[in-house]
Amino acid sequence: MIERIRYPPLGWPEIGPAGFMRHPGTARNRASERPREYIGANVEDLVSEPSIEPPSADRLAARTRDRAMVRPRRRTGLTKAQAIQKRLLDIVLSVIGLVCLSWLILLAFVAATIDTRANGFFRQERIGYRGRRFKVIKIRSMRDDPRHRTSVTTADDPRITRLGRFLRRTKIDELPQLVNVLLGEMSFVGPRPEVPGFADLLTGDEALILTVRPGITGPATLQFRNEEELLRATDDPEAYNATVLFPTKVRMNLEYIRDYSLRGDLEMIWKTIL
Repeated sequence: MIERIRYPPLGWPEIGPAGFMRHPGTARNRASERPREYIGANVEDLVSEPSIEPPSADRLAARTRDRAMVRPRRRTGLTKAQAIQKRLLDIVLSVIGLVCLSWLILLAFVAATIDTRANGFFRQERIGYRGRRFKVIKIRSMRDDPRHRTSVTTADDPRITRLGRFLRRTKIDELPQLVNVLLGEMSFVGPRPEVPGFADLLTGDEALILTVRPGITGPATLQFRNEEELLRATDDPEAYNATVLFPTKVRMNLEYIRDYSLRGDLEMIWKTIL
């Protein structure tokens, strides 16, 4: 069970960390009128069951007032030994994964190419280790639609194809990220890589998230397995993502880094497979 810890609200500086540039229409602009009550939302309130209605601002504010920091946390990232162990695990598992699953990746690529009538591999710029930009690789599950330009995807997004829904539900669309892991751009476990515009919202201690490689899975990924269903149940998915989900994921990722252990990574990989 994740400890209940209240971190300071996310800051909204005019200039983000070095290397980042704000983009027009990004989360910072879209969420400038965000309800302050959402910040500090309790993780248990954000359950990812599609049948559960998203928590209201009043409920989140009430639960937040009842939460307090229960024990001190170290403010540093992984030690050098931990970073080496983690990287070695990534190399071994990514090689094994690519050898065993390359046929499935190739099959999914061909099917997605036919289904979407575009390149079956989808590459998108993300912010990774130490703020470096890289291209995350996925199997394409959506058709291009100029009427929908958003980085937030809900379960009923019309751009998702029938095959794409299957690929996303089974996480087959994530398998090409094994290449990102092997290249050292990602890790098996860690915070999900953010698009430019969200990553530059990390301020102060939150920038600790950029000291580890982003992961295919992680504590926030497991907690919000059905995130698209949760977003579908909201009136404004983009605002809910920016003011509720994103701050909550930031806190969970900070806890993961501060409490890091190799055993914890192995447990999260196993939970992801199951």
